[in-house]
Amino acid sequence: PNMNGRRIYWPRGKTLGGSSSINGLIYIRGQKEDYDHWKALGNAGWGYEDVLPYFIKSEGNQRGAIPLHGGDGPLKVSDIGAKHELIEAFIGGAEQVGVPRTDDFNGATQEGAGYFQLNTHNGLRCSTAKAYLTPAVKARHNLRIETEAFAAGLVLEGRRAVGVRYRQGGQMKTARAQAEVLLSAGAIQSPQLLQLSGIGPRALLEAHGVPVVLDLPGVGENLQDHLQIRLGFECTKPITTNDQLNSWFGQAKLGLEWLVHRTGALAIGINQGGCFMHALRNEDGSPATATPDIQFHVATLSADMAGGKVHPYSGFTMSVCQLRPEARGHIRIRSTDPFEPPEMQPNYLSTDMDRRTAVAGVKAARAIADAPAMRPYVKREVKPGSGVESDADLLEFCRNNGATIFHPSGTCRMGDDALAVVDARLRVRGIAGLRVIDCSAMPTLVSGNTNAPAVMMAEKAVDMIRADARSAAPVL
Repeated sequence: PNMNGRRIYWPRGKTLGGSSSINGLIYIRGQKEDYDHWKALGNAGWGYEDVLPYFIKSEGNQRGAIPLHGGDGPLKVSDIGAKHELIEAFIGGAEQVGVPRTDDFNGATQEGAGYFQLNTHNGLRCSTAKAYLTPAVKARHNLRIETEAFAAGLVLEGRRAVGVRYRQGGQMKTARAQAEVLLSAGAIQSPQLLQLSGIGPRALLEAHGVPVVLDLPGVGENLQDHLQIRLGFECTKPITTNDQLNSWFGQAKLGLEWLVHRTGALAIGINQGGCFMHALRNEDGSPATATPDIQFHVATLSADMAGGKVHPYSGFTMSVCQLRPEARGHIRIRSTDPFEPPEMQPNYLSTDMDRRTAVAGVKAARAIADAPAMRPYVKREVKPGSGVESDADLLEFCRNNGATIFHPSGTCRMGDDALAVVDARLRVRGIAGLRVIDCSAMPTLVSGNTNAPAVMMAEKAVDMIRADARSAAPVL
């Protein structure tokens, strides 16, 4: 209702590696305060100092094992490499409005403008499948990978999870668990599968004729996502990716550069640079939040939507998103059919804080575009456009153009209160033998891209599963 009745595209990665196989490659951990807040909410062991070792363990940064970073982990992290004239202008413009330049968004402080590091290695995507499903792992006798399989529900014996039902090749099959079932279907499908299996809000389950195994009211609630507001510009110079893609010569050059050298635009994804900054201000001009409240993704191309056909002119995009939205939405089944998508309602822009931050973010983007370093590159602002000036008009632009930046989280949230779905060891409360290990378990959305935090959570879960198995083993 806050987006003028629009339906917004929410893609998911239905392949090995999940959405890490289709995402924008950006390696961002979030802010230290995100994890300290998780801990303060009653999740022991999830403060920043607790999770940092798992970020470091998983990371294989090309810069090596420098402070706060890992150099030999499976998830490869690379610098973009060649600088881009347009990104340099953006960084310069950000500096001129008070945002310092940084070369590490995952260092001691997140605030700053610079180039993103990416989950790539030698010009190729490093998804979690590429990082962890190595030939040696695939050869293990205790690992069996099923593809083209669609999970349909959990197999429960009383209040114990003992397996998973799935459809493959037109047939329903069952995988039985020897110890535990680990649910990692993401912030949309994990709560959907729990609800379909009788674990969720009683009223919702009864309304759809699902036998109630456990009335767990928080399942599917607490949905959070980053809403991106994309500002489009026409560039004064033919230096954008649009220019390359709009000519046969440019396309051939891009392809050859990647095939021969594994460099160029095809090796680095859409968004090369960005910044984390304070947008919302108090009346006295001081920041309204203690840490940066918006993130920029800056792309040297422009299109009507992410992944769409580029515009016929030299274009670039500044995408702004609020880092910690107050809005809370839900994921709810619409029937007992596991193949019917659930109701997905993120409630974007439903709070005054979220609306004011969105408008402030657009204004911040305009301020950078009008800074002396950036101004020579801006021929015109295509969106919102020169006629959109008042706060009311800017908010209407946000309602009509805002889209997901693909970070849904929180729908099986971790905690110790009545609405928590999993405990601090990611075990589903009230159901034995079942854990949820994905972004749905996040109590609150992290301040940045979610792939690196998801990998951290999985690494930490491994240690918890092993420790719990050892403590439960009989003493001989």
